[in-house]
Amino acid sequence: MTRTPNGTAPPGTTTPTPVPTLPAVPPQPAPAGAAPPPEARRTAFAEGVDRLRRAATTEPGRLRVIGAVLAALVVAFGAVTAWQMTDRAAAADDVLTSSQPLSSDAADIYRSLADANTAAAGGFLAGGQESAASRDRYEKDIRTAAAKLVNAAADSDPGSPSAKTITELNRLLPEYKGLVERARTYNRQGFPVGGAYLRYANEKMQEEMLPAAEDLYTKENQRLRDDYADATPYPWPAVALGVLALAALAWAMRRTYLRTHRVLNHGLVAATAATTVVLLWLTAGHTLARSGLGDSYDHGVRSLGVLHDARIASLKARGNENLTLVARGAETTKVGDETFDAYDHDFGRDMDALAEGLARAERLADDAGGARPVSSASGAVTEWRKRHAAAREQDENGNYQQALDMVIGAKGATGECFDSVDANLATALAHEEDEFRQAAGDGRDALTGLPAGAAVLSVLGAAGAVLGIGRRLSEYR
Repeated sequence: MTRTPNGTAPPGTTTPTPVPTLPAVPPQPAPAGAAPPPEARRTAFAEGVDRLRRAATTEPGRLRVIGAVLAALVVAFGAVTAWQMTDRAAAADDVLTSSQPLSSDAADIYRSLADANTAAAGGFLAGGQESAASRDRYEKDIRTAAAKLVNAAADSDPGSPSAKTITELNRLLPEYKGLVERARTYNRQGFPVGGAYLRYANEKMQEEMLPAAEDLYTKENQRLRDDYADATPYPWPAVALGVLALAALAWAMRRTYLRTHRVLNHGLVAATAATTVVLLWLTAGHTLARSGLGDSYDHGVRSLGVLHDARIASLKARGNENLTLVARGAETTKVGDETFDAYDHDFGRDMDALAEGLARAERLADDAGGARPVSSASGAVTEWRKRHAAAREQDENGNYQQALDMVIGAKGATGECFDSVDANLATALAHEEDEFRQAAGDGRDALTGLPAGAAVLSVLGAAGAVLGIGRRLSEYR
């Protein structure tokens, strides 16, 4: 504000009025007899903790806490044991009744398709004189493949990769059969186009159907391995809870003895006995189950897989051997700078795979019943190679009919060797499947009753712990 030299405000200027300051009012005391302000309400959890803390300062309160903890530990042990053993028992049952049979079915689908292709080629070579046995073998293989596909479709999960593969095979099977029938029709009429239809059917089988069947076999084998992985791990959480429950019961019994000088508390002894039985049952039962399942895998599943692969290789070799004569050099392949008959080249590769598979199967065989048929099959493979080499020599020298007789003839032909290999492998497979079922059944049976028994005994053990502590509490009334 501008002032004049003498300190007064110029005319027409308003001087602001100062605001008075009020004195502080001291707090007034509450009237006599007035209720104090309410305190903030505590949570139920905090109040419960306080009650427990106050109860723990007395011996009856401590006994109630001990009884509750013991009962909870025993029940938790039983519950976890029942849960884990239920899962493992279900997986062990799946190994025996679901995944392994499905894996074998998938192998049978592959074998049936490959054998049907072999029988079709053999019948074509016979021309108009195709035998009833050859025709029946082809039809039986087709029916077997169709039936196994129906079983696999029923047991597979909808929308799963296996279900899609099965659908694809169901679509391709009628197409293949139609091509084979056309080839036979033209062949009986003497038209060379029949050979082209048969080669086309073989391509569909080799390039579409057999790879799909092999994919199904691979998926089912993985499912089998997953079931083994679910059935065999040790139930460490249940074992740990069992040990903890026994330690707590031992501590409670010692505490009771030190305070009462009574050696036994019947309730706590009963709880300890029930928990010990469950723990021993758990460890012994699972150990036996694991051993049985391990044997079923080592001496059953592994051998079955090798034998299935060997049988498939023999079927492929036989099919390529027949197609070598059907194609008569129409299909060739180059290896490096050399050109070979495509089917004869594949025959040699399949025979190598067959010989290697039989060698592995013989090493895996753990008794004479499994080793004997494999050894016989190996001998038949050696003879098969010799006869095939002689037949190829005749064919290359222009003696087609002699070569044909040495492959599909009634006596001394390579077909005899193939039939011997196939029959011996079927015998070995049946033997290994029996061993698998026996070992896997023993493993599954070792878990029988364990989940339900653990649940019942844990409830009885918890009741014994509560009654034992209750007997001590009654002394304070």
